[in-house]
Amino acid sequence: MAEGTRMTAAQLADKLMADEHADVLRESVAWMAHQLMEAQASTLAGADYGERSPDRVAHRNGYRTRDWDTRVGTIELAIPRLRTGSYFPSFLEPRRRAEQALVAVVQEAYVNGVSTGVSTRKVDRLIEQLGIHHMSKDQVSRLCQGLDEQVSVFRERPLEDAYPYLWLDAKLDAKVERVREAGGVRHKALVIAYGVHASGRREVIGLAVGEAETEAFWREFLRSLRARGLDGVKLCVSDAHQGLKAAIAQVLGCPWQRCTVHFLRDMLGHVTKAQQPLVSGAIRGIFTATSADEARTRLRQVADQLAPHAPKVARLLEDAEAELLAFSAFPAEHWSKLRSTNPLERVNREIGRRTDVVGIFPVGIFPNDAALLRLAGMLLIEQNDEWLVGRRYLSEASMALVLAHEAQAQAQPQPAGDRDHDAATQANALNRKEVPQLTTV
Repeated sequence: MAEGTRMTAAQLADKLMADEHADVLRESVAWMAHQLMEAQASTLAGADYGERSPDRVAHRNGYRTRDWDTRVGTIELAIPRLRTGSYFPSFLEPRRRAEQALVAVVQEAYVNGVSTGVSTRKVDRLIEQLGIHHMSKDQVSRLCQGLDEQVSVFRERPLEDAYPYLWLDAKLDAKVERVREAGGVRHKALVIAYGVHASGRREVIGLAVGEAETEAFWREFLRSLRARGLDGVKLCVSDAHQGLKAAIAQVLGCPWQRCTVHFLRDMLGHVTKAQQPLVSGAIRGIFTATSADEARTRLRQVADQLAPHAPKVARLLEDAEAELLAFSAFPAEHWSKLRSTNPLERVNREIGRRTDVVGIFPVGIFPNDAALLRLAGMLLIEQNDEWLVGRRYLSEASMALVLAHEAQAQAQPQPAGDRDHDAATQANALNRKEVPQLTTV
């Protein structure tokens, strides 16, 4: 640690980019703790490290190391030593409260960075919770700028190998943030891309802020993911937005799974309150089928049953058959996770809770897109780290079946009509953990 005590934010960003296993949040907390210790030691010495100044009252005398256990992992601190007097970081006692405050500083600094146009006094107040007083505006600004460089590492990291499953979530209905722009305040959507890697692990692979209803925005977002290496997408899951659907077809060229939960909510809006229990139960029953053939049969039966009572719902259900049952072409153990965006709701609620209570901007208005990205980005970095070290989201063996099936399909291409004809057979074979031989034409 001692040899890296003078590491700049740019050097840290380069280090994180070069290390595919880098823990961005832990490294960010470690870097900020070092910057705070350097600022404290410089205040006691009367001058910065290496600075010639008539105000200097003490000189540096190297560093001593100490481990610091935090909720983001154990951090090895290099504590500055002085030739005269003594120095001990005030944020080490009491440990738990100070550690939480330091993580809060990291998160808050992403939102209150100097580039957002918000006063750094709010970050300064958080730093005072650590027992550090009278930090200059330039020192706080350097902290904010350094953290800004680090979060870009996470957002711009290369994506390696295949991501067979992709979820695109636009917080449109439940969470639209207000962002200040020239001429007034506009509503913006926070867009997040989650993927399941070929290894079966879940990852946050992209986030952006913009006009999520437009096809142009979605197209640009998906192309940015492709440019970073996104490949091998076999199924994309999202809510129904025409611009998004068109962008998926154009940029990814993969099947699209419409979120069945959102579809059901939409259908209930087309019937009376008295009819809702009947419609809800009938549609839910479609997705409890145990095979692709059974799911298609149930959907058509439900459409026939609803036609006399709710003709619009019956028609919409028939029209959406392919996009509602796209999940059934994959292993059955994946179905509950593939047919909706619900597995992401916990993360979305946490982001919504933080943006609701952050309480740092007037009437909940973010000063610009970057401010919203910083807040969401810090939460997603922490969530991503938890996913990478936790249990696999999908088993490695079942993911191997998906990849093997795709290899067979590429080796023996067939016309679109024959693929549709054999879709149920292939899905059932996958569910029996076999790789089918496609029909040769």
